[in-house]
Amino acid sequence: MARLFGEFADALGHESWRPAVDVYETEKAVVVQVELAGVRREDLKVSVDGDRLRIRGVRDPGRDEGIERLHQVEIESGPFERVLEIPIPFDHDQVSARIEDGFLRVVLRKQVPSRIQVEG
Repeated sequence: MARLFGEFADALGHESWRPAVDVYETEKAVVVQVELAGVRREDLKVSVDGDRLRIRGVRDPGRDEGIERLHQVEIESGPFERVLEIPIPFDHDQVSARIEDGFLRVVLRKQVPSRIQVEG
C-alpha cells in the first residue's frame, strides 16, 4: 500500500483523529473549545459522566466522487473521540454546548459553594 499511495499511506490508514481542544476557566465556568471544521451537528455527541466530558463524532472528508489519484491528504477525517477530565466541580444540570464557525464550545458552569452558618 505504501508504494501505491507513497507518503499518504499513513494518513489513509488512520481510523480516528484527535481534534484540537482548548480548556480554560472563567470566574463562573470551565469552557472547552474544540476545533471541528466540517463536522455536522447531527454527527456530534457530547455527554457528561461524573467529572468526564466526552465528545465524539465523525467528519466526512467531503471529497468528490471519481477521484483517480490523491496528490495531498492533510485534512483528517473519520470518527473521533475526546474524553476530558474536568478537575473543577461543575453543575451537571448547567452544561451547554453549541457549534458555530467550525468550533464546538461547551460551557460547564462551576458549582456554587454552599455556605454554612455556624451559631456561636
